Amino acid sequence: MKQLILLSIFFCLILQLNAQDSTKTSPIIFIYDASGSMWAQMDGKTKMQIAADVLSGSVEKLPENQQVGLVAYGHRQKSDCEDVEFLIDAENTDKNLVTQSLKKIKPLGRTPLAYSATQVIGKLRDSKMKATIILVTDGIESCGGDICEVVRLAREEGIAFKLHIIGFGLKEDETEQLKCAAAAGDGQYFDAADAGALNDALIQTTTTTVDEPSGNFSVFTIKNDKPVDAYIKALKAGTRDQVKAVRTYGDTTFLYLPPGKYDFEIKPLEHSDVNAIVLKDMQSFGDSVVHQTVSFDGGKIKVSSFNNGEGWDAVVIIYSTTDGKSVARGRTYGKPDTYELDPGIYDVEIQAMVIEGIDILHRIENVTVGGNETIDVEHNFMSGVAMIGANSAGKLVDAVVKIVEVDSKKNVASARTYTTESSNPKKFILSPGTYEVSLTTLGEHKGKSEKFTMVIKAGETFEKVISF
Repeated sequence: MKQLILLSIFFCLILQLNAQDSTKTSPIIFIYDASGSMWAQMDGKTKMQIAADVLSGSVEKLPENQQVGLVAYGHRQKSDCEDVEFLIDAENTDKNLVTQSLKKIKPLGRTPLAYSATQVIGKLRDSKMKATIILVTDGIESCGGDICEVVRLAREEGIAFKLHIIGFGLKEDETEQLKCAAAAGDGQYFDAADAGALNDALIQTTTTTVDEPSGNFSVFTIKNDKPVDAYIKALKAGTRDQVKAVRTYGDTTFLYLPPGKYDFEIKPLEHSDVNAIVLKDMQSFGDSVVHQTVSFDGGKIKVSSFNNGEGWDAVVIIYSTTDGKSVARGRTYGKPDTYELDPGIYDVEIQAMVIEGIDILHRIENVTVGGNETIDVEHNFMSGVAMIGANSAGKLVDAVVKIVEVDSKKNVASARTYTTESSNPKKFILSPGTYEVSLTTLGEHKGKSEKFTMVIKAGETFEKVISF
């Protein structure tokens, strides 16, 4: 019996270990630029200092069980195109070891990108291990190699890895081969012009690993037909729960989202005067790629206001749904009025002029405006006319008229009839409803009052003259 119990415990342990192995994450291997150019200054520090500090900080934030390897090139020999050293094996989980190793590196030599990639890929080939490779470089190939070709051939061979490349302070015309290599390695190329951008790039690369399924959502952001660097947050639809955050770096960016619906918040990092765009209920299908091109070009909302079907003057206020602030306002004066806006989602508020009552303000919510498009928004107010007058013995009587909407008890209108035919009876344009009207006399007939109830119907006129 004891043997059976021990055997059961043994098998349970084996199953537990297998379960742990099945959830084990693949290593992240950093290829670190230690060439002589890393002594160059940026924001009062050397690139070496900035890169070491930012990389150390990023590694510290990785999960506790994440394996992290470190490879450096150019730090031992000034002119050696094979100066590549594996400082930390890929199986390492000691984050402090990475930090200490980075502190000891002294930039010196050249930039053998292709040879560095060849050495790391060779290790993966021999160990049958898959990994995420993140190359941080401040320069282009200086040893005649072609890193794009190295990566392409390795992928064709079936070696499992994802390669991200971060260009630290590179010029635009220096990035072509690096972009080619990242694309061939199923990864992305990132431009980092300063410490903040380097940190952002490392966050994105360390969370977009070889273990993650291939991106099933791609986003490209533009303004005036030119690529724009933008930051994208994918949230569970209708919530503030963030699922993924990526940066486009002016290129098409890919992210993996489990099947479902998401809201995208897209903020341009160039053209800071342009508002963020919110895309609601974006559908991910899991096994197929969905593409979205987002334009930050301005769009337009054309607002038309009517009363009983005819053009009518109204005040227009447009609010951003992102922060609730008003972004445009104006008047229609009975004709369509157009407002230029950044792409986004807006609420449009239309308030009728002249009409009085409780139904003179209309709000149209979640109007989505895209780049280079005009969205038509309109509302038709309804109203009727009340003609209220006062007389006595055939003569016009000056009186104060007050009109209260019965259900809300709201005082919606007040005026005087005076003693001229142009204002007695007094004309009121009212939204349909039931109203209580009170007249209080002034002048020689002062002190008399009368009340009555009236029903206003759209397109009709109610008239009543009180004789005192």
